[in-house]
Amino acid sequence: TKMHAASLTRRALKPSINRLASRGLASESSKPNLVEVSSTPSGIYTVTLNNPKKHNALSFDMFRSISKTAQRLRADSSVRCVIINGEGRSFCSGLDVPSMVKNPSNGSKLLERPAEADPGTEITNLAQDVGYIWRTCPFPVIAAIHGKCYGGGLQIALGADFRYAAPDSEFSIMEAKWGIIPDMSGSVTLREVGRLDWIKELAMTARIFGAEEAHKFGLVSRVVDDHMAEANTIAEELVKRSPDAVALTKQLLNETWNNMSEKDALVLETDLQKKLLPSWNQIAASAKNFGMDLPYKGRTVG
Repeated sequence: TKMHAASLTRRALKPSINRLASRGLASESSKPNLVEVSSTPSGIYTVTLNNPKKHNALSFDMFRSISKTAQRLRADSSVRCVIINGEGRSFCSGLDVPSMVKNPSNGSKLLERPAEADPGTEITNLAQDVGYIWRTCPFPVIAAIHGKCYGGGLQIALGADFRYAAPDSEFSIMEAKWGIIPDMSGSVTLREVGRLDWIKELAMTARIFGAEEAHKFGLVSRVVDDHMAEANTIAEELVKRSPDAVALTKQLLNETWNNMSEKDALVLETDLQKKLLPSWNQIAASAKNFGMDLPYKGRTVG
C-alpha cells in the first residue's frame, strides 16, 4: 500500500537524517528544512535555500538557518568547497517582507549582534551574517544563481568567492524600493566588484537588470547555460588543490585586495607562506607534479 511504502521510505531515510543531525546539519523540528545540505565524498557541500513557494525569500527563520549552517560547515575541516543555490524558480528574492511585517520585532533582532556571537563573525549582526560569513570560511564558496536574485539574495551571493548565473537570472539591489539601504554586508562586498558610479545607480534606483548586465557590472563571474554544472565543474577543480593553499589564498586576497598597504600586504604574504612550508599538504601537492598521488589531509590552517 501507499502507506506501507511511505513507512519504508521514512525508515530507509532515517539513517541519513540521523547522520546529518549528528553533524548539526538537520532541522531540529518536523518542519521542512529551510536550508538543505548535501555532500560528495570529495568534500563538496551543496547548500540549498529551500522555501521555493516564496522564491526562497528571507524570513527570520531563514536568516538563522543560513547563519547556523555556515557556522557548522566553517568548523568542519573536511569541507573543501561549498555551492550555494536555491530550490525552485529562484536563487533568493530577498527579504520576506510580509513575514517581517507580521512580526516586526524580528526586524530589530536582525540588526542586533547575538550574545552568543560565533568566533569570526563578531563584527556582524544576523542580517549581515548570511552574506559576510561565507567570506570568513576557509574554503571556496560558489553561488549558483538562477531566477530572482534580489536585495538580500544578491548580498548572499556577493559573499561567495565566485558567482555563476543562468541566462534567466534577474538582479536588483532592491533595498531603496523599501526606503532602506543595502545592509547585509553590501558595504563590504559591493566595493570589490564594480565601479562606484554603477553601484550607486543600481542601489539608488533599485532597478531590476539581467544576467549579462550583472556580468558587465562585475556582480557575477560568468553567465552560463547551466549554472549548477559550472559550479560543480569548478568545485571539482578546486578540490584537486591543497586545502591549506586554497584557504590561505582566499585569506590573502580577501585581506589585501582593497584596503591594505603594500608593506602590510607583503608581510602577510610571507607570514601565510611560512604556514605552508613545509607541511604535509604542500608536499602532497608538489608530489602530484611528479606522478605521485599522495592524499591530502584535512585542512590544518584557516
